[in-house]
Amino acid sequence: MAHSIKPFGGFGLGLRRQHFADFLDGDVPVDFVEVISENYMVEGGRMLRVLDQVREKHPVIIHGVSMSIGSAHGLDTDYLAKLKRLEQRVDPLWVSDHLCWTRTSAHNSHDLLPLPLTAEALDVVCGNIDQAQHALGRAMLFENPSSYLTFPEDELTEWEFLTEMTRRTGCYLLLDVNNIYVSAQNHGFSAREYLAGLSLDRVRQIHLAGHTPPQEGSGIRIDTHDHDVCDEVWELYAEVCRMLDTAKTPVATMIERDGNIPPIAEVLTELDNARGIAGEVLELA
Repeated sequence: MAHSIKPFGGFGLGLRRQHFADFLDGDVPVDFVEVISENYMVEGGRMLRVLDQVREKHPVIIHGVSMSIGSAHGLDTDYLAKLKRLEQRVDPLWVSDHLCWTRTSAHNSHDLLPLPLTAEALDVVCGNIDQAQHALGRAMLFENPSSYLTFPEDELTEWEFLTEMTRRTGCYLLLDVNNIYVSAQNHGFSAREYLAGLSLDRVRQIHLAGHTPPQEGSGIRIDTHDHDVCDEVWELYAEVCRMLDTAKTPVATMIERDGNIPPIAEVLTELDNARGIAGEVLELA
């Protein structure tokens, strides 16, 4: 089954259990859905049956949270084999994961843990990406993480790290606009400087989500995906749209919601807002 996404015409949602019935029983106006890879890397069961039915209507992107591309222990070959089986079953538009590490040789933290931004870490990440892409037989997308700390050993900015990573491996970027905003606020750098330093021609997908604002006594924003997209992230998304050359490169945009999940109509309202912002940018271009 061959799928394609139109330039700035690809607007989708993360497929969540709370919305299964909407997708199975109705006509949800999206161009694609994204699923969490690990939820479907199984031999059978309801999740796979639902996914098989949904993909008859919509193209699918599979998005992982446990590849641990920054692991100094290398990648888990059993994990890669299961991911390959899912990729062959689904024929996804993209396979993606995060720039982070999640496990040691014996333990998976199930958290997206930060990497030191060093030349040594870059070598590890690029070697692991090469292994993953070879195993899958395709280029992957990797998402910029939200960040709550930095390392004294850091030698690169995150945008320099990502740019060199894409140059050396041929991978693409999943640009999470909310994560850029959260990290910029937490660490005091300019989100627009971050964007200006990226190889935006490598972006193939955009994530938009909400986050938890700083609580009393804390200046830290947390990427929780349980709030609506805030005004500042919408403004940054408009900036991204202006900077991307979508006439040359199709870019898919989606809304992520993983907590306090509302009825699908509310999430679709946010998706319509993304469509409107992208449409205004294209009209002014």
